[in-house]
Amino acid sequence: MSRQFHPSAIGPETWEGYIFSDQEIRIKESTDLYGAVLWPSAMVLCHFLETNQDKYNLAHKNVIELGAGTGLVTIVSSLLGAKVTSTDLPDVLGNLQYNVTRNTKGRCKYIPLVMELIWGQNVAERFPRATHRFDYILAADVVYAHPYLNELMETFDYLCQDGTQILWAMRFRLDPENSFVGRFQQRFHLEELYNLPSLSIKLYRAWRKDSRAKDQTEAV
Repeated sequence: MSRQFHPSAIGPETWEGYIFSDQEIRIKESTDLYGAVLWPSAMVLCHFLETNQDKYNLAHKNVIELGAGTGLVTIVSSLLGAKVTSTDLPDVLGNLQYNVTRNTKGRCKYIPLVMELIWGQNVAERFPRATHRFDYILAADVVYAHPYLNELMETFDYLCQDGTQILWAMRFRLDPENSFVGRFQQRFHLEELYNLPSLSIKLYRAWRKDSRAKDQTEAV
């Protein structure tokens, strides 16, 4: 994993360069939108996915990313062979689609699907359980002091079916993050995979209570 900053050779655009899965990834950010900035939690999650393929093999798995932002986690997951649905708010989708297309076209077995998803709104209509079953839910830095934590919880709860695993990187800033984790544990088993105190970031694995996800992971 490496990171560089490059000015664009044409026009005013700037981009960040990364190497994952032996591929250069160029990420365009927008400082005008909170969701279009790449946060450290996404880097942590990408590094984990790349270096733990023996236990968390994404190849041919159905994956959904919540709050995809700039798309780095979606891109890395796609390069690792996953069938990814990448979701975020409408005002972020343009930049997200740009980054995903730019970095996955001709490189991935499965073309990532970029979709609008507003937490708590029409989730069942967009992702009916009869036809949408995800092996993994990925999320990086989706919990912070925003007013939609209840809707995020309901979205996790709906999408996480029996056998689904959540891989969630979180930066702790204020009390809402701590209280969300406590409420999250009422519905899900939670295992801490990484703890990076210097970044105030933790990486969790979660699965529904009474789910078979833990046994399935250990059998991979």
